[in-house]
Amino acid sequence: MDRTSTEPPVHTWLDDGHALIAGSLFVALGLTMFAHAGLLTGGVAGVAFLASYISGLSLALCFFAFSLPFFLLSWQRLGREFTLKSLLAVSLVSACTALAPRVVRFEFLNPWVAAVLGGFLVGFGLLALLRHQASVGGVNIVAQWLQQTKGLSAGKIQMSVDVLVVLAALFTVPPVRVLQSVVGAVAIGAILTLNHKPGRYLGV
Repeated sequence: MDRTSTEPPVHTWLDDGHALIAGSLFVALGLTMFAHAGLLTGGVAGVAFLASYISGLSLALCFFAFSLPFFLLSWQRLGREFTLKSLLAVSLVSACTALAPRVVRFEFLNPWVAAVLGGFLVGFGLLALLRHQASVGGVNIVAQWLQQTKGLSAGKIQMSVDVLVVLAALFTVPPVRVLQSVVGAVAIGAILTLNHKPGRYLGV
């Protein structure tokens, strides 16, 4: 029996390396657009944004620090490979976010455009990472675990948590920025909900 038609193709280390770099760059660029426009996002990244805005600390440092605790769950539930890839992705996103202000400048960036375009960039970046068994930590890890074990949509979980975290920022940022941030969170979640479904993508 020919098993090549039923077994999913295995990603090579080159496939994984390319996806980790490209996905991390997409996420970092999207977060940089959010930061430039004064927007927030959900999950751990959203908490990092709030901590950065309030304390003045580097967004990259806050993002990396808040992501670390979730890797214990990843190691226990999703395995060593997923955890190590995710740790590398978080490190790349943190480094690229820290370097972005030195190499990328936005002379003018409409916040609504930043919300949609930045959200799509983050969403596609997360999609690339998830399809190669990696994530950027935090809620992304929990969403991936629930999709694998419970069959729940990782995109819907991500979107729901993201919107709740952004709405919680009403006490910190102007309402219009919160609304724009919700648009960004929905843009991220839409990419994952429409494209990251169990059984749709067969690469492993």
